[in-house]
Amino acid sequence: MGVSFVVGVFGVLILAHAAYSTIQYRNLLKIMQEEFSAPPVNVAIELIIGLVLSMWAALTVPGKFLSINPDSEENRIVSLPANSDFMVFNHRGRLFPLQTDLKLKH
Repeated sequence: MGVSFVVGVFGVLILAHAAYSTIQYRNLLKIMQEEFSAPPVNVAIELIIGLVLSMWAALTVPGKFLSINPDSEENRIVSLPANSDFMVFNHRGRLFPLQTDLKLKH
């Protein structure tokens, strides 16, 4: 576990605490019979800090980005067979009715 992973866990915990604080604030407003318009400023700041920490960890935890070698044999497209008569494509279009002579109603 590296530092980035710990920062990510800390960011997620901050986001969870901000969500819990917002729920408590809304319940308090219901008791006082006031309308909820926005969360308090401290919760908004907590959300921003948690979001930044979580995003930073998400970008650094997976590892280094490697460049793609365009001349590698592993990156080649697999060719389709020459005989494409028996290719079957399943798609959502088969669910629609086959009536194509629909008229617009005025």
